Amino acid sequence: MRPRILVSALATTAVLAGLAACGAPGTSSSGKPSDVDLSSPAKKEGTLTVVTKFADPKYAPYFEQIAKDYEAANPDVTVDLQQVGDQPYKDKIRVLAASKELPDVYFSWAGDFANKFVRAGLAADLSEVLAPDTEWGKTFSPAALRAFETDGKYYGVPIDLDAKFMAYNTAIFDKVDIKAPQTLEDMIADCGKLSDAGYTPIGFGNQYGWPAIHYITQLNAYNVPAEVRNTDYNPASGEFTDPGYVTALEQFKQIADACFVDGTNGLSHEAGQAEFLNSKAGMHYLESVEFQALTAKGGAPAELADNWSFFRLPPAADSAGDTNAITGAPDGFMVNAQSKQAALAVDFLKFMTSQENAAKMVEQIGWLSPVQGTATAENSFPQLEDALADISKADDFAIWLDTVTDADVANAYLSGVQGILDGSNDPEGVMEDVQKAAEKAKQQAD
Repeated sequence: MRPRILVSALATTAVLAGLAACGAPGTSSSGKPSDVDLSSPAKKEGTLTVVTKFADPKYAPYFEQIAKDYEAANPDVTVDLQQVGDQPYKDKIRVLAASKELPDVYFSWAGDFANKFVRAGLAADLSEVLAPDTEWGKTFSPAALRAFETDGKYYGVPIDLDAKFMAYNTAIFDKVDIKAPQTLEDMIADCGKLSDAGYTPIGFGNQYGWPAIHYITQLNAYNVPAEVRNTDYNPASGEFTDPGYVTALEQFKQIADACFVDGTNGLSHEAGQAEFLNSKAGMHYLESVEFQALTAKGGAPAELADNWSFFRLPPAADSAGDTNAITGAPDGFMVNAQSKQAALAVDFLKFMTSQENAAKMVEQIGWLSPVQGTATAENSFPQLEDALADISKADDFAIWLDTVTDADVANAYLSGVQGILDGSNDPEGVMEDVQKAAEKAKQQAD
């Protein structure tokens, strides 16, 4: 599981905000050094520094092998691959950004986290090689490329494709005589039936805050028009006054009251998942990158591995927003705008995202790839293929609320939603705090 960035992003935000005020030395207004040619280098040589947040033993070997394979294909190149965990990465990138010693290639979440590097002039504009009409750009899902688009320019190379789904135990649903719900009202009613039958309706833990934020991300998309959300999620223009935001929080409270056990702020996401894996819970809201954990290959008990499917968190019948948006986004890599190896960095990222290597990622890690045509019956499993098909039908990604918004806004949502879960706050109070944080963000953006 790869938790999202929240409170700990505040330090990173402060550093990048300061850099953005003056811009990075030696860069053009586009964020790319004006003398850098991003086309394939005539001679591939030198050291390429790459920093990821994929140190987890489940993921690290794939990236290590990519680096070795690239070195084998280019004997005069050394790939200095540095892999750290999620939290250490946030600390590391903060220090490197502050000292203006970013690696040639570095990981980034989509949304405002990435845009801070863009505004600071620390991310190379890759449009000339990555735009949707370029040879390389055409190999990606358009929605994945859009996740790293800023003002019509493309700054990030999507590496995976992730979306949020409600997994459900088909055997339990059959036993309780319910089907995958079509509306939020249906799902809440189903939670009552599951509870009456002795099951936890939804396995859920919110110890670190981000699991609840994923619910709010989707509910905001359902209840607030996309153009309003886009304006509010921009730190320079956010107000968060649309009544749909309160509606989203009210709906989350309805879900919490009907579907969660008490004390979820003290439970980890993994604890909620364990309830689902052990057939104690009827449903579990998780990312497609976690699907592997529900399979026999991923270690799930046969009772569950052979009996699960998924649906999108359903919208309320009277939703005023985009009911075909789906929560999620690709993770990606950016190229240091000051890198002397920018062309080599692009060549390495092209190698990593070739159809062959992207297909290996699907097979070895169980992640969906934004590279088209990479999930097949041979290298994945039915639910993963179905998830890819479902994602392709979505109008757009509703990018994780904790990465698409200013960090102060994300933090206000984090503490506010935890308050809803423990009864110390209500939807109106949460939005008051969010609006104050948005006003602060606007002042800092001026």
